[in-house]
Amino acid sequence: MKRSVEDASQRDGQGDGDIEGDMILGDLEADSVPDLAAVEVHHKSRTDKGTIRSDSEQVYKDPLHGIRHRSSRKPKPSPPPPQHKKQDSNGSAERSEKLMRERSIRTNRRHKFVDCLTSRDVNVVELRKLAWAGIPEDLRPVAWQLLLGYLPLPTPTRQATLERKREEYKSLVELAFARDREGLDQQIWHQIEIDVPRTRPGVRLWMHAATQRSLERILYVWAIRHPASGYVQGINDLVTPFFQVFLSAYIDSDPEEFDPSLLPPYILEAIEADSFWCLSRLLDGIQDNYIFAQPGIQRSVRRMAELVARIDAPLAAHLESQNVEFMQFAFRWMNCLLMREISVQNTIRMWDTYLAEGPDAFSQFHLYVCSAFLVKWSEKLRQMDFQGIIMFLQSLPTQDWGDHEIEMLLSEAFVLNSIWQNAQSHFNGK
Repeated sequence: MKRSVEDASQRDGQGDGDIEGDMILGDLEADSVPDLAAVEVHHKSRTDKGTIRSDSEQVYKDPLHGIRHRSSRKPKPSPPPPQHKKQDSNGSAERSEKLMRERSIRTNRRHKFVDCLTSRDVNVVELRKLAWAGIPEDLRPVAWQLLLGYLPLPTPTRQATLERKREEYKSLVELAFARDREGLDQQIWHQIEIDVPRTRPGVRLWMHAATQRSLERILYVWAIRHPASGYVQGINDLVTPFFQVFLSAYIDSDPEEFDPSLLPPYILEAIEADSFWCLSRLLDGIQDNYIFAQPGIQRSVRRMAELVARIDAPLAAHLESQNVEFMQFAFRWMNCLLMREISVQNTIRMWDTYLAEGPDAFSQFHLYVCSAFLVKWSEKLRQMDFQGIIMFLQSLPTQDWGDHEIEMLLSEAFVLNSIWQNAQSHFNGK
C-alpha cells in the first residue's frame, strides 16, 4: 500500500461532524481516546514472544491450510479426572461427567465444522446450520468469508479469487490516494480522520498506527465507491470484527493485544483487503441505513417500537408516559448494530448467528435482537423516570457479558422472529 496515506493522516484533534440530532442517546462519539504511551506499562505487547504463526504464509495463500494442519494433528489426551475425597464424590462425579459431556459435544461440533469447511464444494446450508450456535474461533475467518459470499464455495477456485480481490483492492487504494492528501474528498477524509482514533477506545489493537492507517483506507475507499451514502459515523465500528477475526488467522495470541505492524506487509494488506470486501458485503444489505436521512434506521426503529408495544405493553406504556422516544436510544443500536453496548468479542459471537441467518439478518433479525435486548431490562426501566431511563440505557451493564448472555439474547430474538416474521401486516410501518 502507498505510504503516502500515512503521511496524509495528521490529526487535527477537532471533534466535529457528529450525526445530526440532539435527541440521539449518547451521540455517536466514543469516549476520549487514551494515550498509547500511558498504557504501555500495563499492556506489554506479547508479540515479542513470537505470536505470528509459523505457517502464516501458507494461510495467506490457502485459508484452509491452518484448519487442515490443526485437524490432522493427534488430539492431546484428556487429563485424567481428579481424585476427590469421599464426602464430595457425588458432586464431583456429576461435575466431571458434565464437563466430559460438554467437551464431547464441542468436539463433535468441531468435527462437523471441519468436515463441512474442507469439503470440495461447501454445503452452505449445512454451514449456516452449524454456525447459528457459534463458530470455533480458529475456523471463523474462513467460515465468515464463505457465509458472506466473499470466498467461493468450490475449493479449487478460492486461491485465484483471493488473489484477484486483493489485487483489486490494492488498485482501488492506489487510485484513491494517487495524489496524496490533495486529491482526497476533504469532507469525507476529515470525518474519517476524526473517527478512526475514537474506534474501540482503550483496545490496544485499535490504538496502533498500522491498524488506524488500514481502517482509514478501508473507510475512504468504501465511501468514494458509494457516493449515495459516503462515510457515515458508525461504519468505522463495523470494520472492527472483520479485522480482528481475519487477523486471528495469522497469529497465536489475542488480536486485541497485537501490533499488526509486526506482520509481513503482504499479510497486513491481505487482512485489510479481506476486511474491506466483507464490510462491503455486509453494507450492501443495510446501505439504506446510511444514505440521506437514513430511512433504513428510521424504519427499523419504528418497527421496533410497534413490536415492543405488542410483546411488552406495560413497558411501552411506561416509556410513552415518560416521554421517552425509541429514537433516543434505538437509533444508535441500529446504526452501530449494538457495538457500543457490548464488547467486540460479544459482537463477533452475535455475528456468527447473523451470518447464519442470511443476508437480511443485519436489518431484519437485528430488529428482534434489539427488541429482546430492551425487554430484558423491562422491570428496571418501569421503575425509572425519564432521566433514569436515558442514563441507564446510555450505560448498560453489558460490557462484561459472556457467550451465555449473548446466546440467551439470540435465543429470545429467535423466538420473536419465529412469531412475528410472517406477520408484517401487524406493523404499521412498511
